[in-house]
Amino acid sequence: MTMSVPERKSGSEGKEEESEDESEILEESPCGRWQKRKEQVSQGNVPGVESASLAMDTEEGVEVVWNEVLFSDKKVFKAQEDKIKEMFENLMQVEHPNIVKFHKYWLDMKESQARVIFITEYMSSGSLKQFLKKTKKNHKTMNVKAWKRWCTQILSALSYLHSCDPPIIHGNLTCDTIFIQHNGLIKIGSVWHRLFVNVFPDASVHGKGRQHRDEQRNLHFFAPEYGAGEDDYAIDIFSFGICALEMAVLEIQANGDTAVSKEAIVNAGQSLEDPLMREFTQSCLRHEAKLRPTAHDLLFHRVLFEVHSLKLLAAHCLINNQYLLPENCVEEKTKSFDPNAVMAEIKHEDRQGVQLKYSHVSPLELDKFLEDVKNGIYPLMNFASSRPHPVPRALSLSQEQVETVKTPTPEPQETETRKVVQMHCNLESNEEGTKTHLSLFLKMDDKLHRQLSCDILPTDTSKDLASELVHYAFINEEDSEKVAGFLEDAISRHRVRALASGSTQ
Repeated sequence: MTMSVPERKSGSEGKEEESEDESEILEESPCGRWQKRKEQVSQGNVPGVESASLAMDTEEGVEVVWNEVLFSDKKVFKAQEDKIKEMFENLMQVEHPNIVKFHKYWLDMKESQARVIFITEYMSSGSLKQFLKKTKKNHKTMNVKAWKRWCTQILSALSYLHSCDPPIIHGNLTCDTIFIQHNGLIKIGSVWHRLFVNVFPDASVHGKGRQHRDEQRNLHFFAPEYGAGEDDYAIDIFSFGICALEMAVLEIQANGDTAVSKEAIVNAGQSLEDPLMREFTQSCLRHEAKLRPTAHDLLFHRVLFEVHSLKLLAAHCLINNQYLLPENCVEEKTKSFDPNAVMAEIKHEDRQGVQLKYSHVSPLELDKFLEDVKNGIYPLMNFASSRPHPVPRALSLSQEQVETVKTPTPEPQETETRKVVQMHCNLESNEEGTKTHLSLFLKMDDKLHRQLSCDILPTDTSKDLASELVHYAFINEEDSEKVAGFLEDAISRHRVRALASGSTQ
């Protein structure tokens, strides 16, 4: 979904009055977590979305977007209800640091009409288009390093979507549907534009004039073959090429309110001084779709490719295995180090060596770097995915296919998608050594944690105990294996220590 920062009135008094008025709570979700406010946000050209308002996530204390799709004809809604549920269940399965997050959805049935309400991440810093306009207005040029970092993040998201099984085609990638956060994190929105077109072909008739103008203004982002046949990854690569070109030149000039001409695109490409940047964008904009590179190939293009530093590899390793480490371990470790101690040394036979001391590393800079890596600003792009990302078939079906395919599986049940980011295990034996009390604490990525405890006997095997606890923990399959291994190891080590100290446990 796409959203941008709403415009506010000037003047301190007007702002205060408007702020109080717009912060008024209009509606609450059935669970009480999401609170809809009066303030509207621009949702872009997402088919079917009648209104988009700011809302508050009362659990996380952050702003989100409350989106609504209205059905005045309840018969139409009932006919599409199963299809709608399936689509939104699938939406919640896609997760990538450079894709706008889809949080939750629910259906609201009333006598006069039906609504689908869904909650998406709010991109408070606005769209890439807005940022480029401000940069040009201030007579500044685009920083090449920033351009490379942005391209890498967008391609990382596209590579993720295209590597899903089956592939997911964005189909609506423009500078208006790409968002930039204050820390430089790029996220692409409106990922489900094609799916919305399939499910809600006639759900919304409002705002057609504005949508038509937006489509005209962004027509140059769409590949020549767009809409002519079956879409594939090449249409996204063409759109990305235009985005990369606009990011480099800040704006491709259009003739008034009409669409950007092919000549203007060619001139913008020729204006790039760096021949590698020029070759990079031109390869994306080839007229024949089959000649365009894939998102994965582009990540290896000479203009973007670089050998990852050991620092970046270590940071990714630390983030991916954070659940094994105690909280604030980096901060605690840096405090315990002697700043004058040598952590590494490079020796040369013919000249003086180089010593690297702990004082050369700023803990604050290290913390910020780790946070940026965790947020997805520095993705690892030189490694193939271990396996394709499985996504239900309905996500990539055309409208005709969606209508004809019948799923043999029952109504999808809610599954656990949250990740375990940290875990602690504590084992205490009684004085007699006849039993041990085990406590397991799991820290989840949404800050809602789980704690489980049980008594274990000397006859219980560590493997069976670990499997049983993981079953009751109700966590996703990938984390289940990690937690089970962690528990099995913890129980075994505790028993070895107990035997060494003379206990029967």
